[in-house]
Amino acid sequence: MTDRRAQLAANLAQVEDRITAACVAAGRKREEVTLIVVTKTYPASDVRLLAGLGVRHVAENRDQDAAPKAAACSDLPLTWHFVGQLQTNKVRSVLGYAALVQSVDRARLVTALSREAERTGREVGCLLQVALDAGESGRGERGGVGPDGIGELASLVAQAPGLRLDGLMTVAPLTGEYAGRQQAAFERLMDLSTVLRRTHPAANMVSAGMSTDLEQAVAAGATHVRVGTAVLGVRPGLG
Repeated sequence: MTDRRAQLAANLAQVEDRITAACVAAGRKREEVTLIVVTKTYPASDVRLLAGLGVRHVAENRDQDAAPKAAACSDLPLTWHFVGQLQTNKVRSVLGYAALVQSVDRARLVTALSREAERTGREVGCLLQVALDAGESGRGERGGVGPDGIGELASLVAQAPGLRLDGLMTVAPLTGEYAGRQQAAFERLMDLSTVLRRTHPAANMVSAGMSTDLEQAVAAGATHVRVGTAVLGVRPGLG
C-alpha cells in the first residue's frame, strides 16, 4: 500500500505539473482549472489513497462499479461526478452518491433526474454532454446531444425541480470533422458555452480533456479536466 501511495503521489505531481504548465502557457491562473480523477475500474483503496493525497473530485462511468465504491468511501470529503451514459433505471442509484451528472443528453433523463432529486430533497448539478460527432443535431456515438439541441435541453434542466444547470461537457470525438483535432473540438465547446451563458449565466462549467489531451482543453478554456490513466496507471488486462 505504501508503494501504491508513492506511485499515485508521483503521478498526481506529474499531472499537476502538466496542468500548471498548460495554465501558464494559456495565461490562466492554476485555480481556474479543477482536476477530476476518473477512478473507474480502480478499487476503493485507491480512492482512499487519492483522498489522502488531496484529491477532492472523483468520477465514475458505471453505476454497478461506482455505487459500492462510493459507499465504501462515504466518510471521505469527496465530490462524486457521474460521467458515463446514464440509463433512467440507474438514476436512483447514481443520485445516491453523485453530486453532479456530466452526461445529461436527453429529455427523458432530465425528467428522471428531477423526479429523484425531488424525492430525496437534493439539488443535483447537471452538465449537458455535447456530441461534436453528431453534426448539428442528433446524437453522438458515445452519447451526447448535438449542438443544435443544447438550447432546448438547457431550458428543460434549468426549469426542472431539483436540478441545477452547471454547464457543458464533451469527449473529443473519434469520428467526424473534429476527429484527431482535440484543440478545435474544445474550442468549439467553449464557443457553445459562450452562447449558453447568454441565457444561463451561471452555467459556466466546461468539462473537457483527459489524460492525453488535457493541455489542449486548458488552452481552450476548460474549467474541469477528467484524468484517469495519467494518475492511476493502466491496469493489466484492461487494454
